[in-house]
Amino acid sequence: MDNTKNKVEASTLYLVATPIGNLADVSDRAKKVLSEVSFVAAEDTRNSFKLLSALGIQAELVSYHEHNKHSSGERIIARLLSGESCALITDAGMPAISDPGEDIVRLAADAGIKVTVVPGACAAVSALSLSGLSTSKFVFEGFLPVKGSERKKRLDLLAKEERTMIVYEAPHKLKNTLEDLMKVFGEERKISLCRELTKLNEEIERTTLGEAVKRYNEKEPRGEYVLIIEGGTQKSDSDFSSLSPEEHIERYIALGMSKMDAIKQAARDRGVPKSELYKLVTND
Repeated sequence: MDNTKNKVEASTLYLVATPIGNLADVSDRAKKVLSEVSFVAAEDTRNSFKLLSALGIQAELVSYHEHNKHSSGERIIARLLSGESCALITDAGMPAISDPGEDIVRLAADAGIKVTVVPGACAAVSALSLSGLSTSKFVFEGFLPVKGSERKKRLDLLAKEERTMIVYEAPHKLKNTLEDLMKVFGEERKISLCRELTKLNEEIERTTLGEAVKRYNEKEPRGEYVLIIEGGTQKSDSDFSSLSPEEHIERYIALGMSKMDAIKQAARDRGVPKSELYKLVTND
């Protein structure tokens, strides 16, 4: 490595990617920067201390996360303006991607501070490349909204999305998210569920939303997930034209939906008022 070219500079913020599961993925440049900057800003200093210790690096760690980003960010900017250098890291992967690091980057840029990147692992791109779905155009959604009205509004917008979608999800929320996605996108939409990337138990499940809902009704999710979801206008999108309204509704009921939810989803798929299908199947 050319140490002259990669010399750590004063008054510079370094965005340093860290491994997402396999320590061997850390780059020589990342190790050099982490060992030579004035201090390291970390999402969780306990996790980062373990990482740096494993790499044989002793560095001053300061806490920078969602709940202290304003006060800590101001202190970091002041130190950078005084001539110090800082490496920003997250628990795993690339800082500032679905991460409060985006705020410190903006603050630094506004203050005229140099910001540069030490690239490396990123769960979103790694999962996309493994998904088997289209990678020519994609959109990163991160975590979906939790609140019901915001979540529904976001999913309704995504239903019109033509690009491959990347979504992060925690294991305890996965089942509900898969069910919500199926209700809006249809059971035949393709999805790749990626977990434990680069780790010993790495698993990539390439399936459909309908099959994913069935599978996770029978087993408990484990580990953090990256969901890669097929875009809405691709050829494999659901085609319900061959089904009668009754058959359409029964398909959703077979997947575990209540009768009313099945009616609502079938109506959405067919572009008709739900009252029309309700009257048909209840003979009212």
